[in-house]
Amino acid sequence: MGAIKLATDYGQEPETGRWYCPQQRAWGLTPHQKIPPGLAQKLCFTAVATTSYEPAAAVAAQWGVAVDDAVIHQQVQRAGERADQQAKARVAASADTSVPQTLPPADVLVIMMDGWMLRHRGPDWGVRPAGGSQRVAWQECKSAVIYRLGQAVKTKSERGLLLEKRVVAYHGDSLEFGRRVQAQARRQGLGQVPQVFIVADGGVWIWNIVADRFSTAIGVLDFYHASQHLWAVGHELHPGNDLAAKAWVEPLLHQLRHGGEAGVLQTLRDLPVWCAQRDKPLPSSVARETQYFENHRDHLHYAARNAEGYPVGSGTMESFCAQLQGRFKRCGQFWTEPGRRRLMALDVARRNHDWPQVWHLN
Repeated sequence: MGAIKLATDYGQEPETGRWYCPQQRAWGLTPHQKIPPGLAQKLCFTAVATTSYEPAAAVAAQWGVAVDDAVIHQQVQRAGERADQQAKARVAASADTSVPQTLPPADVLVIMMDGWMLRHRGPDWGVRPAGGSQRVAWQECKSAVIYRLGQAVKTKSERGLLLEKRVVAYHGDSLEFGRRVQAQARRQGLGQVPQVFIVADGGVWIWNIVADRFSTAIGVLDFYHASQHLWAVGHELHPGNDLAAKAWVEPLLHQLRHGGEAGVLQTLRDLPVWCAQRDKPLPSSVARETQYFENHRDHLHYAARNAEGYPVGSGTMESFCAQLQGRFKRCGQFWTEPGRRRLMALDVARRNHDWPQVWHLN
């Protein structure tokens, strides 16, 4: 097929005095836009689903569109800005409790939160490396997965599967992240469900959000992170002796997992006496780790939570973080704030079934 040339009207809008093309507006094109929305959507989806803009261009060439990766980047910036603005609007709208919402059937709502680090371009980006140079700025991306407990199923091979979920990925202060998590939780039925259940590691900012936004929720400290802290104590008590550390830690992990959390806490409290009786120096980390478990003593009821059918691990959260890192933390990726924010907004829109809204298809 050869080139197709279209002749359309172009004139001045009486109300505003602006010059515009009615047909271009009907097609959903912005002024001077040369790529139709359908193609822009495909290019943006390809950029989100691949590892970077160059592979996105290579994939696009395979389905018949020879386009430079800079063009794909340009389309992502435009669409990503729309997606980010729409996400902000949804947060603002969710705060209006007078607006009726179609909510799912009553069920327990599970919320998992975590953070991971990604590379931004520092203030000295582009400057030759030197002592004290700040070419790379490591910054935290706060993330969350929200789902109803009834949506968690297992395949025939006993592999866990979520039929539906909402996600949040946000780089910024905890207060705004908390608002976004609450907004997505409302879309999953917050306010209707009889119980909210939180799974997270010991990050102070996470539990501050829980206290602020989900004060009546049941919380559990992710068991894997709890075990890491016990192992840290075990290696401090038995430096260089992995077998002795294992012999100390594993009974405590079994006790913690099966309803003996009070005994584990008492063992940690008794460590100064335990060390003194064996003429061992008290590791400096003992007081810190003991306080860690004391702070989370209400979040250690693993046997009870498991009996109620709640998850006690954050594998779903870790999986989501790994997926994001597979796109935003690859070798050689150093983000500008707008570039990361817009692409991430598109990625989150795709995962939350908001992709059609970005393209005004609803």
